[in-house]
Amino acid sequence: MSAAELSPARDVGGPRQPLLEARALRKHFDAGGGLFGRRAGAVHAVDGVSFTIGKGEVLGIVGESGCGKSTTARLIIGLIEPDAGEIIFDGEKLGSPLSLRDLRQRVQMVFQDSYSSLNPRLTVEDTITFSPRVHGLPAAAARTRAHEMLRDVGLEPGTFAGRYPHELSGGQRQRVNIARALALKPRLVILDEAVSALDKSIEAQVLNLLVDLKAEFELTYLFISHDLNVVRFISDRVVVMYLGQVVETGPVEALWSGARHPYTRALLAAMPSLDPDRRTLEAPISGDPPNPIDPPPGCRFNTRCAFAEAVCTARSPHLIATGNDRHQAACHMVDPQSGHSRAGTNIVGEKAHG
Repeated sequence: MSAAELSPARDVGGPRQPLLEARALRKHFDAGGGLFGRRAGAVHAVDGVSFTIGKGEVLGIVGESGCGKSTTARLIIGLIEPDAGEIIFDGEKLGSPLSLRDLRQRVQMVFQDSYSSLNPRLTVEDTITFSPRVHGLPAAAARTRAHEMLRDVGLEPGTFAGRYPHELSGGQRQRVNIARALALKPRLVILDEAVSALDKSIEAQVLNLLVDLKAEFELTYLFISHDLNVVRFISDRVVVMYLGQVVETGPVEALWSGARHPYTRALLAAMPSLDPDRRTLEAPISGDPPNPIDPPPGCRFNTRCAFAEAVCTARSPHLIATGNDRHQAACHMVDPQSGHSRAGTNIVGEKAHG
């Protein structure tokens, strides 16, 4: 393989074709043996998740811990295999004609823990050159690219190339991880809680760096975070997940100004505010998520929702346009034909908990 083949893959379908499509992804994990050798069941980590990412877009995924955000990311990059569903990258289906090796060049990932994701025995330079050399780039060219990537992320090669991970701060290690991800010239970068372990001042620097790199390299991001302020800052669209399913999706400002799912509104209400007149005096949502081994029937949020009625336990809601085709919510109150007593009404701002 020549160095030229490590250039970004060409745009196959044009700007209107999504860069990535996830179609009905499902992943259940065996929960292990129960009492007396009986099967304990399976954890419903991801259950029918579908979304698209446009070229040059930043798609944010938010939700509580355990909602399936990170599992979805690992399915997309091929770290784990889905039980069902399809992954389409620029019109090519993963498996055939798109191989996992080709996908790994086009899609890279930056993880939350900047230290454990680096090999402590490799210098910064060796870490960044490893993947390009595996993909056929000669050693000298890989080293040149590593130094270029270090400069792009704000680290001087003469100072940092020969250092080991334990000699770097958390922010510097995460910059190295970003440089490593960009060394293969990917088109899509998955950022899984990539700034959540950093203090706020460093977090802001890394976020601004990501914005600059996106413009410089014409990147597309899948940005996963539990911090809604960060997601609002960097994202164009947002996917809200709850217990392995998508419950709402739409442009970031549409969700912030007019969220329609009670779970999304609860997440927004839980955001900290510096305004003393807007202090949260009551928990926006009560209780813990149900056991993912045995999800509740119907809408999975019905056990924590103040608006739950019989239809919510009898039938699972599907994503429905809220009046804007790009803004959809999976809630019976959004569907005028669902039979819910509040169907078709806008209850933004009302309590989302019981």
